[in-house]
Amino acid sequence: MPLTLLPRACAPFLDFVFVLRRNGFAVSPDQTESFLAAVTLLGPKSMEHIRRAAIATLAPSIDRMGAFDALFRAVFHGETKVAAAASEDEEETVVKDRGGADAGGDASLRQEKGGAHASAIERLAGRDFETSDDILKSFRRHLPGSLPRRRAFRHLRTRTKGAVDLRRSMRDIVRADGDLAVPRLRRRQEIARRLVLVIDISGSMRGHTDEFLALAHAACQSAPRAEIFTIGTRLTRITPALRLRDRDQALARAAGLVDDWNGGTRIGPALKAFLAVPRFAALSRGALVVIASDGLERGGHADFEVAMRRLSGLAHRLSLATPLAGDPRFRPETAALAAVLQWLDDLVDGSSAETIADFLLTLDWPAPKASVVWKEKTHAAGH
Repeated sequence: MPLTLLPRACAPFLDFVFVLRRNGFAVSPDQTESFLAAVTLLGPKSMEHIRRAAIATLAPSIDRMGAFDALFRAVFHGETKVAAAASEDEEETVVKDRGGADAGGDASLRQEKGGAHASAIERLAGRDFETSDDILKSFRRHLPGSLPRRRAFRHLRTRTKGAVDLRRSMRDIVRADGDLAVPRLRRRQEIARRLVLVIDISGSMRGHTDEFLALAHAACQSAPRAEIFTIGTRLTRITPALRLRDRDQALARAAGLVDDWNGGTRIGPALKAFLAVPRFAALSRGALVVIASDGLERGGHADFEVAMRRLSGLAHRLSLATPLAGDPRFRPETAALAAVLQWLDDLVDGSSAETIADFLLTLDWPAPKASVVWKEKTHAAGH
């Protein structure tokens, strides 16, 4: 709907979105519409209701919640001093991360001051690629031995601890004129379960997309049967691109395959499209399916729930890694997350590539269902 046709009551909410964008927050048009729709549905009775609707739909990153709240108070409570202070801090941080005289200072100080006000430029310049590379190298080294294994249909020859291979044994008997000193043995081959990683590349996940794709590239290099997909408003398989050994070339080629970067969020329809392709659905059978997404579905969540139920029936283990779970106060209380929680084996912290890597390296460990874990957490928080 054109801005001129919107009711005048929408002006403060649109002003808030404009202020967020001017201060480096990534807010897509779909998120703006969701924010207005959420406020309409809530019929808010307090400013706290509006703030919660803004957090749920605009999805600020956890490390920028302080700046988000400051801008919210500035727009809706008129605290101009707070807004000015936030802007000054952001400007100062951007200058430092451009490689000036202070660029070689204390890394912890830069992270403390700049983390809450990160812009796109700052995020690229302020990353510690050395640490990230160390994490990825360790992840690549340990992933093959960390994936659970299953029995394959093929057999391997063995000298001990196997069943008698009647075919080979009979051939040896014929060759030896009826004499067989040692029977031939065989056993079922064991192979690692397939890892299917689905990465949300919508606007609300913009701050995490790069590092998640780097992690996906490492997974493709160390797990030959890994499969990588991206979802936003559509589904894209980028596994062939990530098979390239050079990471920069692989990510560049993957970028050329995807058309819906930083757009809207249609998780349910994208996952249903995945299941509608027989070849893709077969990839998830008996696999470890990990979805890296905030779970903030646009519109109704019926498709999301149906897709997760079907995936749960196909996959050996179905997990959702959401950046929102990095906040200790997080609870899966949105309509979409509450609906799919029963189908999830894991609902874990996906606030960084490091936390997801740590989780992937524990996939061979038994774990209770996500609904049981979060029920216990909620009960413990209540006491």
